[in-house]
Amino acid sequence: MKLAGVIFDLDGTLGDTLPVCFAAFRRALRKFSDRHHTDEEIAALFGPSEEGMIQRLVPDQWQACLETYLAEYEKESTRNARLFPGIETALRLLEERSVALAIVTGKGAHSAAISLRDLKLAEHFDVVETGSAEGGVKPRSIQKVLTKWGAVPSQVAYVGDAPSDMEAAREAGVIPLGAAWDATSSAESMNALRTLETFRSVEGFITWIEENVESNPR
Repeated sequence: MKLAGVIFDLDGTLGDTLPVCFAAFRRALRKFSDRHHTDEEIAALFGPSEEGMIQRLVPDQWQACLETYLAEYEKESTRNARLFPGIETALRLLEERSVALAIVTGKGAHSAAISLRDLKLAEHFDVVETGSAEGGVKPRSIQKVLTKWGAVPSQVAYVGDAPSDMEAAREAGVIPLGAAWDATSSAESMNALRTLETFRSVEGFITWIEENVESNPR
């Protein structure tokens, strides 16, 4: 397979950062809404960036709540953010084959920058598209990456950990690859959306790269 590029989701795909998101949201929302939110309740709000989520939940105090969230996110990320084991190897393998790399995430720009710093990912990704307060924009963001690369959709893959990621890939016309190595991911749900492949481990993704991705001419 000739791939011009691979675009990655961030939370739950490159980094084990969903617990960081949940903890930071819970602390910020408890302060401003006096209510405990479960992981599942927070995950159900995903789509817009954190700015959009918080604007909907605490519209009268959303700016102060967002500042609290980002402060809590930074503290939690510094302590607990980590790459999934093997991700560094997968990225290096793609780089060795001269495959371009990008990130398209629903996260806001501030929290994405914190995660890129703490996960030491910046060296791998020159193109990072973040989310919108208005709602999910991943298909549009994927298209922006394709335009920057001058690549055709059929030669680019999007790797994500949620059915919505596979739907975004389909809408943008790129190859959907499911990342089901996080405990919160469902391989069955992504397979139902006709992914090219769904990987239950990073090791499986590495093997797929080794066996299927050809080197591009430099």
